[in-house]
Amino acid sequence: MQEERFGSLKARLTGGLDREGGGAGPVVLLMHGFGAPGDDLVSLWRLLDVPSETRFVFPEAPLELNFGFGDSRAWWMLDMERMARERALGHWRELIQEVPKGLQPVRERVVEAVTQIMQTLHVTPEQMIIGGFSQGAILACDMALRTDFPFAGLILMSGTMVAQDEWLPLIPNRKEFAVFQSHGTDDPILSWETAIHLRDTLRNGGLDVQWVEFRGGHEIPLPVLEQESLFIRHQLYHEAE
Repeated sequence: MQEERFGSLKARLTGGLDREGGGAGPVVLLMHGFGAPGDDLVSLWRLLDVPSETRFVFPEAPLELNFGFGDSRAWWMLDMERMARERALGHWRELIQEVPKGLQPVRERVVEAVTQIMQTLHVTPEQMIIGGFSQGAILACDMALRTDFPFAGLILMSGTMVAQDEWLPLIPNRKEFAVFQSHGTDDPILSWETAIHLRDTLRNGGLDVQWVEFRGGHEIPLPVLEQESLFIRHQLYHEAE
């Protein structure tokens, strides 16, 4: 693994011929969730069963959180107590309407970073999958909808919808775009209902969503990684799923 800076974001590179992002293989970019350390998802590259030339980029969120236990980061600030309270009251429809404060500026930073990644690693958008877990998945989805990069696919692990009124008119522009979406039926952070709503909304807009559900919480279990590996192989190497 090596650390690089793309635009204003720090990132870890793994995979490839030298296991540090070397070579000319396609790229999978994954963004971690709220409150996680910057290297939270790096270990996934060893668990995903994909060709060895596949390169992975793991950007680090720019905001440092003062939780008092090690490195904790965020793409934008969240009021976790309010989210839990609203969910307990069944107000998830109100939550998905909100446009998170800080989403636009951090999206612009990620777009800048992705543009530099493509230049530095010599890959086209068609040779790149973007995605993430939880808050990172939301950010990846927002970026995919608000840009015209023809990415090879989008990975949404335990994500949800936000800014619904802004996303809805953008979704048809990504017709037939390939999406891998996973979610736990007992997720205590981002509810099952909102994940289903996101899935159905994307499908109704013409996107090709591969849905993987599992009995569990806010996590990434091995069965998800097995299906995700097949998705990556199909989208980047055109192998049959």
